[in-house]
Amino acid sequence: MIELVKYLSVYLISMVKFFGGPVTGVSLGLTYMETVLLTIAGMMTSVIIFSIIGRAASKWLSNRRKAKQKPVFTKKSRRIVQVWCRFGTPGVAFLTPILLTPIFGTIVAALFGAPRKHIFLHMLWSSIFWSALLNLMVFEFGQMAEGLLLSIKF
Repeated sequence: MIELVKYLSVYLISMVKFFGGPVTGVSLGLTYMETVLLTIAGMMTSVIIFSIIGRAASKWLSNRRKAKQKPVFTKKSRRIVQVWCRFGTPGVAFLTPILLTPIFGTIVAALFGAPRKHIFLHMLWSSIFWSALLNLMVFEFGQMAEGLLLSIKF
């Protein structure tokens, strides 16, 4: 039962904030491979859900922005448009785990009219790449930091 809660924690956090998955996995004592797979699964679940409801979610965000009287073009939105114009779906997918969230990255791709098949494909390779890399960094540097802290005498 406790293992299931650990797995669910990494999975659910990865659905919302990708980098939270590796950090949570390490803190809960999961293995590298378990954390990689759960992080990928969490992101891809968000991608599936929000690619289906992406256009409706973008309309909701737009209405919310208008209600709060926020400007349409911000520094962040201009950068997203630049990335989209230069690199399309692969560019947005590449940046989603590290700069955007799985939810927002998927909504952006859907809003710009990317076909669901392209969104799934590009978000999948991006989640595999970033999950392997970020988990490796968190696991390796986490052990180095732990060893350094244990060697310091207070």
